[in-house]
Order: sequence, then C-alpha cells, then structure tokens
Amino acid sequence: MPTTYQQLTQTPDSFLLVAGPCVIESETHALKMAAAISGIAQRLAIPYVFKASYDKANRSSGTAFRGMGMDEGLRILQKIKQEIGVPVLTDVHESAQVPAVAEVADILQIPAFLCRQTDLLVAAAQSGRIVNVKKGQFLSPWDMKNIVEKLEASGCREILLTERGSNFGYNNLIVDMRGLPVMRGFGYPVVYDATHSLQLPGGQGTATGGLREYIPHLARAAVACGIDGLFMEVHDQPEQALSDATTQFPLDKLQPLLEKLLKLHGLARS
Repeated sequence: MPTTYQQLTQTPDSFLLVAGPCVIESETHALKMAAAISGIAQRLAIPYVFKASYDKANRSSGTAFRGMGMDEGLRILQKIKQEIGVPVLTDVHESAQVPAVAEVADILQIPAFLCRQTDLLVAAAQSGRIVNVKKGQFLSPWDMKNIVEKLEASGCREILLTERGSNFGYNNLIVDMRGLPVMRGFGYPVVYDATHSLQLPGGQGTATGGLREYIPHLARAAVACGIDGLFMEVHDQPEQALSDATTQFPLDKLQPLLEKLLKLHGLARS
C-alpha cells in the first residue's frame, strides 16, 4: 500500500477522496461501504482512501456507541485492505496506540481535540506513515504551523492538514475559507472535511447534531478554493448510523456530488 502522499495520489493535481462511515459498525457493513465507495472512486478515477474509526473516544455521551475496539477494528481494516485493495485511514488517540495502528493504517489521523498533543504527534511522526491532522475547532489556521513544525522536528514530511470548522458560539461551527490557502501555504496538502464542518457539537444534548443539507454547498466552496482532497463520512443509511447520524452523507448521492466537484477542481487548478 502507498507510504507517501505522492504514491497515494500519483499525480500532483489529483483530487484525493477520504471517505467511509464514521465508525466501524460491523465487519459486514465496513466491507460493504469500502467496496461501494471504491467502485465510485474507480469510475471517476479518483485516488481513494477508506476511513473509519475503531474507537470514537470523544463521544458526547459516555453511553454512546464507540466502535469495535482497537484489536477488532484493526483486523477489519486489514481485511478491507486485502479484499477491497484500498489504503485505509483511522484515528489514534494515545501515543501507545501508534505502533499497532501503524502496522495496518496507511494514514494515521490525529483528532481535532488532540491536535496539539505533542507526545501523540511525535509518535505518529515517527511511525513512517502519512499523518493527517484535523485542525482543532479552537485553533486559527495559522496556529497549525506550530503543529507542522512539531511533526517536521520528529522527521515527518508526509503531512496532511484537514479543515473541519471552527467554534462559533455555542453548539455551532463555521468554516473560514481563508484558512484553506493559509494552511496550504505551509507546503503540505490541505483536505476539507465536508461533514464534520457541519456538525452542531452537543446540539442534541447527549449527541452531536448537524446540518447535512449544506454539505454540497460548502464542499463546492472548498474545492473552488483549491484544496487537495475531500474528507467525508458516508453511510448507506445515515439516519441509522451509530455515530454522527446527522452529518454522514448518503451513499446514493456521493457520485453525483463528486462529479460536480471534479469539474470545479479542474477549473481551480487550470
């Protein structure tokens, strides 16, 4: 599987798609989603990485579904790599998790709430894998330069920076599109998270709410700004998803949206 961003995308102007369900709900469902999204990506000639979390350690409620656990989750992700033939991305929450996760995942993701945790960043940087850092909702885009420098100081040059919205009062997020070119100016690819950006954190009391209907609008705006890739949580039955049900994008609407985004991407890069 690819170990560098260049191997992953193959060409400088490729539009990377990172997509999958929020959390691994079952082996059967994860394999089904990976196969379906991979098929769409192949038809559109888009480099694709499957994403799903083995553990959602930052759920709003302590009783919410967290996932299959690290051992079972990594086994399923390894099976997806072998049977579907796609690279995989998953979150790491503690530095001790990094060695085991790096044995399977092609991209290690640092969650937004943990993006300044130096020990976690150093461990991920030293793993030899691509590191994707979600920008914390509490950070400005230029604050991400310090995170880049932490990774670089630990020998990492395979870095992705992902925008996922900023705090805007209580239970709301907003995306400042200026942040996309700002972060791209640090010399690394920038990805836009089209689904988490439309969350309403804690908006349902014991769960996060969201505004799924605006995903296509903000995705188009981000692609027009010249992003390198799109991160999306995608589900075949979003309303029944065990995590982030209000912001996962419907699988049956994914290909039409990507077709439009590819046209915008071509114009932005022309």
